[in-house]
Amino acid sequence: MKFGFDIDDTLIDLRGYAFQLYNQKLNQNVSLDVLQTINTLEIHKVFGLTGEEGGKLWNSLADEIYYSGCPIFEGALDMLQELDREGHEIFYITARKKEHSERTKQWLIKHGFPFREDHFYCGMKDQEKIEIILDLQLDYYFDDKPAVLETLLEIPTKVYAKDNPYNQKVKVPRLKDWSELKDILAQ
Repeated sequence: MKFGFDIDDTLIDLRGYAFQLYNQKLNQNVSLDVLQTINTLEIHKVFGLTGEEGGKLWNSLADEIYYSGCPIFEGALDMLQELDREGHEIFYITARKKEHSERTKQWLIKHGFPFREDHFYCGMKDQEKIEIILDLQLDYYFDDKPAVLETLLEIPTKVYAKDNPYNQKVKVPRLKDWSELKDILAQ
């Protein structure tokens, strides 16, 4: 089977890690519990930042956010390695900016994610991401972003949301923990 995965906030806890970095860089102590109450992708407001200030901070920390210590969600790596051992095709489809392509590939390889050059897509807008998902004729696709998930509701691919506070309004099946994927595949 063919499996497609977004990376940020699907395979790795990017928002949670960025939240901790924001606390550190802004010398604040906003409780991590607050993160679970934010119903948008963006986290800047709880730190008292405007959208513009939040964007600037994110961009200034992008390398640190993406490539330093961002944790992989528990079970994600093991599950993808198992899928690979079983002979399934694994595709990474991320909207990270194009300039992050090479370092993202290296990060995936360094951390042991099954990787093939021709199964990696990076640097596109949401609409292009959707077109890639359709063109690949994936059996399963996992993402967290509401704008992407909502557009995939009527396709043959089995689409799952990696459960996050900001995607609760999207009516698709959810994956709260990567250990649940075995049960999903058994259905």
